[in-house]
Amino acid sequence: MPRLLHQLLTQKADSIPSKIAITHKKNSWSYLQLAQLVEKQAQALLGVHLAPQHRVAIYLPKQIETVSSFLSISQAAGVFVPINPVLKATQVRHILNDCNVQILITSKSRLQSLAAILKICPDLHTIIVVENEAPDSSNYPAQHILGWQDFLNHANKQALPTVIDTNMAAILYTSGSTGKPKGVVLSHRNIVAGAQSVAEYLHITEQDKLLAVLPFSFDYGLNQLTSSLLQGATCVLLDYLLPRDVIKALEKHRITGLAAVPPLWSQLANLEWPETINQHLRYMSNSGGKMPKAILDTICKKVPDSQFYLMYGLTEAFRSTYLPPEQIKQRPDSMGKAIPNAEILVVREDGSLCAPHEPGELVHLGSLVAMGYWNDPEKTAEHFKPAPNKLNELPLTEIAVWSGDKVSMDEDGYLYFIGRQDDMLKTSGYRVSPTEIEEVIYSSGLAKEVAAIGIPHETLGQAIIVVVSTEYVDHFNELKLMQLCKSELANFMVPAKIIALTELPKNPNGKIDRKALVSQFSNLLSSEI
Repeated sequence: MPRLLHQLLTQKADSIPSKIAITHKKNSWSYLQLAQLVEKQAQALLGVHLAPQHRVAIYLPKQIETVSSFLSISQAAGVFVPINPVLKATQVRHILNDCNVQILITSKSRLQSLAAILKICPDLHTIIVVENEAPDSSNYPAQHILGWQDFLNHANKQALPTVIDTNMAAILYTSGSTGKPKGVVLSHRNIVAGAQSVAEYLHITEQDKLLAVLPFSFDYGLNQLTSSLLQGATCVLLDYLLPRDVIKALEKHRITGLAAVPPLWSQLANLEWPETINQHLRYMSNSGGKMPKAILDTICKKVPDSQFYLMYGLTEAFRSTYLPPEQIKQRPDSMGKAIPNAEILVVREDGSLCAPHEPGELVHLGSLVAMGYWNDPEKTAEHFKPAPNKLNELPLTEIAVWSGDKVSMDEDGYLYFIGRQDDMLKTSGYRVSPTEIEEVIYSSGLAKEVAAIGIPHETLGQAIIVVVSTEYVDHFNELKLMQLCKSELANFMVPAKIIALTELPKNPNGKIDRKALVSQFSNLLSSEI
């Protein structure tokens, strides 16, 4: 079995060289063709001075250069950092500086949008664009700019560095309850074990065609690629503009596996599905939020022969549980049981195990537990802690992820989600930090106090509402604040509504009472937001 990320590709290039690995638009690449591109790109990365364990950011939509970059960075012993294509310049700057990115791979149009922030990215020394013609380098005096062919010409036959499975392979950025997004550090072992686990319970084989519609910066999205490569399947890349594009791709490519999040499933449920899709779509899966039962029922009626898997996961441990399709009718509210090669516990605050049906914190153990948060020992110590209830005789205690999610477990080991223990928002499959939104509002100078809250929403999971206090409620400029949010925040973080009050409620400690605000505004109709 492969131990390293790039070995997912190279082993299949040896055994099934002519099998199609990647399809994007009208083009396809076999496993051998992809492996040859990856090897040349790995050599080129060494030629532009990529050192072992140094970070390379990829700011691109899903295309062949995105895939080859992940794998070549791995082969050259670097660490890839996928940046969600929907993020704005200030958010990209945070990621580039937070993990000291030295090489950036992007496109000319995206590079132009980053021109202002690149001046304050001191570690970034090289920028590679996927077009052959490089942009005017005078606009980026601090960096060396290369077009794609010029970059590949830096390849030279030198020995690739040694890589072991506990080395860093990737850093995925995810929001926390406070502050800017945190970089979750994944080892090669984490990524490969995740691919093996998911491929096992989804029964993925060489005959499968998986449609990748989710961002690769999202662990759930990245796994569509890695599990496909592991099993020698075909991964079809799609950045859709309209939900109808997903239906067309399912039909055109005879897709056998589709992974999505609740907002997309909701949109797909409202569309007509050609009957022929039922002949080849073997399975569907959901993660990133609870799947509304009405939407699940509608989707399953459109493709009655397809199996639906409900899943739960967190970036810090990739995936934790899944509910087998045959259990959906018996346990429609369950998160399922632990995925293969993972152990899930429900514990009390003192670390002791909860009794059946007793609420507690979900704790994840096993090879999928990430290496921690990049350069953040405090947050790492908060969520990556010794596993509970283990042998006291072991001098080194196993580290587990303490999720912060409150769950319960029944007598048969099935888990049920209850809620979060912090103020994290969950919308459109993304975790969102309320603090990150609040800081943008505060920067406007138009509000005294700010609270970003989430209220229940049928398809989004939570809709984001911002409540501010101001002395001039009657003359409050909501439009100006909304425009600021749209310019500074990714679309999924932009609040659905901004509400002005003269004062925000406080708890006995003098802090903003978020629970009171959620209670006050939870009855906002979905049609209003």
